[in-house]
Amino acid sequence: MIILEDLLRDRGSRYAAAVGPVRDRAEIDAFLAALRRQRRFDKATHHSWAVVLSSDGPLKSDDGEAGAGAIILKMLEREALTDHIVVVTRWYGGTHLGGDRFAHVVTCVRAALQALRPPLDGPAPRR
Repeated sequence: MIILEDLLRDRGSRYAAAVGPVRDRAEIDAFLAALRRQRRFDKATHHSWAVVLSSDGPLKSDDGEAGAGAIILKMLEREALTDHIVVVTRWYGGTHLGGDRFAHVVTCVRAALQALRPPLDGPAPRR
């Protein structure tokens, strides 16, 4: 499990992301339970997630953050990433963010997907 904490803050809300391999619904439940066992994450308002399982297809949950699971799922499908769950966690800060929350979900998913990519070897090429 890769956890990216405190990815962004907006009007009191805080966001984090977690990503890791899963093969079935039982492993999804175990992944979410392991995340929630961490005291900080247990106090979060929303854990929106999505996964494309090679055996069962796409699954998602908004966990009260309407539309967030669909955004995560669309990004996973675009990347053709299977058998990895991405969870975007939000601690509600008391102010409704409107449509900005969707941009924040996208930012968190991009960070999670980047964390899965292997680092580039060697220095950057000269120009």
